[in-house]
Amino acid sequence: MDVLELPTEPVAITLVKKGQTLPDGYQIPEKNIRHCQSVMRARRGEKLLLTGEKHACHVGASALGLVPIPDKVRSGEFHYNLGMFDSVAAAKKMIDERPQLDCGSVIATAVSPLSKTELPPDVVVVTGTPEQMYWLLPVAAKFFEGGKISVELEPFQASCAYSTVYPFLHDTLSLSIGCYGCRKSTDLEPTEMLVGIPATKLEAVVQSLQKIKSVREKGKIKSG
Repeated sequence: MDVLELPTEPVAITLVKKGQTLPDGYQIPEKNIRHCQSVMRARRGEKLLLTGEKHACHVGASALGLVPIPDKVRSGEFHYNLGMFDSVAAAKKMIDERPQLDCGSVIATAVSPLSKTELPPDVVVVTGTPEQMYWLLPVAAKFFEGGKISVELEPFQASCAYSTVYPFLHDTLSLSIGCYGCRKSTDLEPTEMLVGIPATKLEAVVQSLQKIKSVREKGKIKSG
């Protein structure tokens, strides 16, 4: 938060796997909410636990492995009816190609500010401006090893499939510019975007940010 000058906290997301016990210390929301809403609420301080029954969006919940994918979503009919695709087939292709976890492999999502997490996270989601995300990805992500970052984008499932599932499955940082659903349902600003960091990469990312800060303070690199 210091290096990137983030106004809100990175969010720790733990996928509670089948066979594990639901954790204490998290609030179960009274009303069903979306995964993206839980992420945006967590960056402002809330600690939330959502089982499949508490996820309001079955598109996101099915990507997370919590519930079966609804037939209308699988067929493409649901997203076609939103007017975002020219055909059912085009919408179906989007769903067919999304990253997703096996249905039933996850029983809940535990979401909290990183500083308050009760559990080792699987993924950490950072929300900020393009300027802030620039220093995180690609600079910090490739600080030690070099190379390039490949980014996958689609008009839906920014917080669930592409900021949570994708980095978890592929063990790499993932950028999302937000999607139709999360922009409509949360307080994500028009100027903000998301980066998902797999927990395996978190320490290296923090170390690289600290090194980058030191170099910037010496005036060798400057932002904006």
